[in-house]
Amino acid sequence: MNSNLNDKVVLITGGAKRVGASICRLLHAGGAKLMIHYRSSASEARALQSELNLQRPNSVAIIQADLLNIAVLPSLIQETIKQFGKLDVLINNASSYYATELGQISEDAWTDLVGSNLKAPLFLSQAAAPELRKNSGCIINITDMHVERPKKGYIVYSVAKAGLVTLTKSLAHELGPEVRVNAVAPGPVLWPEDNPQFDEVYRQRVISQTLLKRIGEGDDVAKAVRFLIQDAPFVTGHVMAIDGGRSLNL
Repeated sequence: MNSNLNDKVVLITGGAKRVGASICRLLHAGGAKLMIHYRSSASEARALQSELNLQRPNSVAIIQADLLNIAVLPSLIQETIKQFGKLDVLINNASSYYATELGQISEDAWTDLVGSNLKAPLFLSQAAAPELRKNSGCIINITDMHVERPKKGYIVYSVAKAGLVTLTKSLAHELGPEVRVNAVAPGPVLWPEDNPQFDEVYRQRVISQTLLKRIGEGDDVAKAVRFLIQDAPFVTGHVMAIDGGRSLNL
């Protein structure tokens, strides 16, 4: 095991499946203990917990919460500390993602997209700050390569993720020198599920525009997260693009 992650305690939101699960598996393999948050993916969360606890007993716990309910966010920090005795790393990964066409944007969509992608990371980071300061910990936010060149039809999502980039840099100011705050900005990594827009024609166009001529895996994002946690002690306020070079062709 890598000693830099041994006994590090990580709270990750939306960690039960897809990219979140890839991050969980890689950090756990390096020796980290995990508190995996989920909203509605209970079966996936329990399965991942069982899988990882078979490898290392009592190293993974799960917690359910609706991150749009700001009042419950401090309890995620408290339960993590109660379970493992401390908190070293907060990963704001949970995210709603869907189109919002101008002229049809609802307040509910605004509340959901800004709530999950920006509001919850802010208030969760605020709740975690005292413990992270105590442990010289770090925060990793998962943003998006489209923040500088918003994707057409995704106004609210783009605004929320752009805000998350600014939040990353602001928190780096506010929490330094004790706490480092960075972000990872994935590009084409895992296609969205059950979205007819992402048909084969769209997918081939995206791949052709990506310099490495393929889409990424969840592990590509997970390795960037691991790097920022364990191998980047002099990096804060940085947004790392994990997009196969696609942002150069947008």
